[in-house]
Amino acid sequence: MSGIVTPVDPPELFRSPAFAQGMIAPPGSLVFVGGQNGTNAEGELADGLGPQTEQALRNVLAVLAAAGTGPENAVKLTIYLDPAVDPNAAYAASAAVWRHRSSVTVLAVAPAKPGALVEIEAVAAIPQP
Repeated sequence: MSGIVTPVDPPELFRSPAFAQGMIAPPGSLVFVGGQNGTNAEGELADGLGPQTEQALRNVLAVLAAAGTGPENAVKLTIYLDPAVDPNAAYAASAAVWRHRSSVTVLAVAPAKPGALVEIEAVAAIPQP
């Protein structure tokens, strides 16, 4: 039996055999973007907080685009930062990629991926025709 949600896995992102990058909730009204690290399509981490933050946000944007929406429809971002990093540096790096207002929660929690300094998840509305 299949579920009523639809997985979203953009081809330019690393594909996990166990987890989807995002999920669209019925009837296509919301997309939930799973936590994105600053990794490329091969799963390699960018070097440093700024580059990781920018790449994680580019990954979020890729999932949103694959789901038929964009950052202008983002309802919420949740940002997990390694407790050892300066949140202001992450905020500054995000300005290069994310230019839309949305609600945000920032938590100091070490991401699970070794070497990752940031992980970002999102919820966005999907425009209906």
